[in-house]
Amino acid sequence: MNQDSQLNYTEVLQKLMEKVGVTSFNELIQVSGVSRRQILHLRRGEVSQMRVETLMKLSEVLQLSGSELLKMFSEEGISTSADKEENSIVKEEYQRLKQQLDIQRETLKQEFQEASLQIIESWLIQWPTAAYSARQNDTLPAVRLLPLIQPVEQLMAEWGVIAIASVGEEVPYNPQFHQLMSGTAQPGDMVKVRYPGYRHGDKLLYRAKVSPI
Repeated sequence: MNQDSQLNYTEVLQKLMEKVGVTSFNELIQVSGVSRRQILHLRRGEVSQMRVETLMKLSEVLQLSGSELLKMFSEEGISTSADKEENSIVKEEYQRLKQQLDIQRETLKQEFQEASLQIIESWLIQWPTAAYSARQNDTLPAVRLLPLIQPVEQLMAEWGVIAIASVGEEVPYNPQFHQLMSGTAQPGDMVKVRYPGYRHGDKLLYRAKVSPI
């Protein structure tokens, strides 16, 4: 690659840096976490010699997609068939890594939800019983507070948190999903739900607390 091409790629990189407020190559190295050698590869348009992880870090800092970065810093119009094949491999690897990151994001989302559910565990268990009591006597001022809790209930629904049974509901006793508060019951005996249990997808969070009828 001739010196003019290297200069052009350097100018392209500098213009992109200006748009995102990065004032020097040293700053680009610091904020992106990539090596000076990798920056030099980019300035030369040698993206086929760069790792996919490096391209993703730079594309994030420069606020470009991976495909845009590849297109701007490669000579697609004059590259040999071998170079084109290498670029194709890089693009495929980029897509594969992107899919892995999407899976990691979903895993982190699940972990965040589970941690949040632990924080509001007392509300999950106590609130439905308090709401049920208020509904039995609509003259109580507490009934006016019930609409305020709808956003939390909506959040639970969006997360896939499902109540096993409603407070006051009479259901057949199932020790897998029900916990007796007092007395005894055999599987299939009718019991009354005192506190709801919850499932998160296929995972059981809390068993519903019940009492014999």
